[in-house]
Amino acid sequence: MDKNINKKISVIGGNGFLGSELLSVMRDKNIKNFDVNNLTEEDSYLDVENIDSMDQLDGSSVVINLAAIHRDDVRPISRYDEVNVNGAKNVCDICEKYNINKIIFTSSVAIYGFAPPNTDESGMPNYFNDYGRTKYEAEEIYKKWYLKDTLNRSLVIIRPTVIFGEGNRGNVYNLLNSICSNKFLMIGSGKNKKSMAYVKNVAAFIRYSIDFDQGIHIYNYIDKPDIDMNTLVSLTRSKVMKKKGVGLRIPYFIGVLFGHLIDIFSKIMSKNFPISYIRVKKFASTTQFNTSISKTRFQAPYSLEEGLINTLNYEFLDDNKDKQVFFTE
Repeated sequence: MDKNINKKISVIGGNGFLGSELLSVMRDKNIKNFDVNNLTEEDSYLDVENIDSMDQLDGSSVVINLAAIHRDDVRPISRYDEVNVNGAKNVCDICEKYNINKIIFTSSVAIYGFAPPNTDESGMPNYFNDYGRTKYEAEEIYKKWYLKDTLNRSLVIIRPTVIFGEGNRGNVYNLLNSICSNKFLMIGSGKNKKSMAYVKNVAAFIRYSIDFDQGIHIYNYIDKPDIDMNTLVSLTRSKVMKKKGVGLRIPYFIGVLFGHLIDIFSKIMSKNFPISYIRVKKFASTTQFNTSISKTRFQAPYSLEEGLINTLNYEFLDDNKDKQVFFTE
């Protein structure tokens, strides 16, 4: 492994949820952050859609691309292609221009769609939305870049499952918040398992991957062992509410029917709601992936349960109202 700590590392999209955590764990590195939003005096503006803004990457040894459009409700749909696909092409073009030979790209398990349980990195792409499609297409662009010079280039593609953690306002937070607000109904048996990833662990793995040797490295990122919904809900209720069990439960078919009705109202009113058919289906489905990360000898600094407890403490038990939050899916 390359242990050169003086290499210049450029992060694109470091002011997002994962990026902010990554910058925090890489303070000892020669690192520069580029973003389009929430710039500080230390940051520089860079838009992956505008290749003219990317010449600042000249001199980089490693480029880490975290920039993405990832919400379910992005309009127009073309934004996924403009940022995720064309952005990947621009990153590759600029790396080729300035002879930057290492790229780390955060993709997503969304490329697998509703995959069979324990799908690993060899799983076939079967995306069901534009986010998954454009992440897959971006991966293909990065692979073509790598194949142009396999003797010198290194490509790391990391496919995280749903990422949660302190300050995130995505689907996991919405679930935890609904439980803690007594607005939650368990849908189905609750035996369906969910692969999850704690943000501090994902950031730690990205840092770890900087030293991977030449070659192409593709990993799903999951904090194992997976957790089922009964355990997740029970843990949340016990930690925050001092209550046992999952509370009220409704059959799956009723939840699906309710989701379809909400979708109809959403179209009529031209308004997005926190409940939808696809979100009910996601909740009640087993979303379970496997990973070969153990082969890298990476050790996650936190267990999944520790990550959940840290998040519950931060969001619902401690006073962090003035801290930054990140709105994601």
